[in-house]
Amino acid sequence: MNTLDVLRYGHGTVLETIERVPEDAWDVPGAAGHWSPRDVIGHLGAFELLLGQVLESLDGADGIPLVEAWGELGEEGWNEQQWALRQTLPARAVIEEYTHAYEHVISLAARIPEEAFSRNGLLPWYGEQYDLDDFIVYSAYGHKREHTAQIGAFLDRWPTAQ
Repeated sequence: MNTLDVLRYGHGTVLETIERVPEDAWDVPGAAGHWSPRDVIGHLGAFELLLGQVLESLDGADGIPLVEAWGELGEEGWNEQQWALRQTLPARAVIEEYTHAYEHVISLAARIPEEAFSRNGLLPWYGEQYDLDDFIVYSAYGHKREHTAQIGAFLDRWPTAQ
């Protein structure tokens, strides 16, 4: 598997989705439950920051604060915490945060030896039977595809997005 391509394709999907969102739709709830498109992109940005910390930890950085917070708060609590952190940010700032986080992730991923991506147990907190490719495919690529599809469905119902 070419992990860098997987990361790029996921990012491309997010960018294509962002381009489709009209200005007056960014803060309208309903893209994913009560989340607006801005909230969904903020959520994806939080996960991109988390992935960046995971990759930094492989490069010798101490701790993975966002993963640790996930463990302490649980999925729902973590999502709500991250959502609350971005509530006052305009859509442009949320997009910039996501984009900068992605750029950091892709630069870190490019430095990881190819064989490390398929090494089981590299992320022991994720499960000894999984490798870094699994984590990236499920928590980054698949997650982006899921949420961009939700925004797409929201836009299909949005009168000005036609």
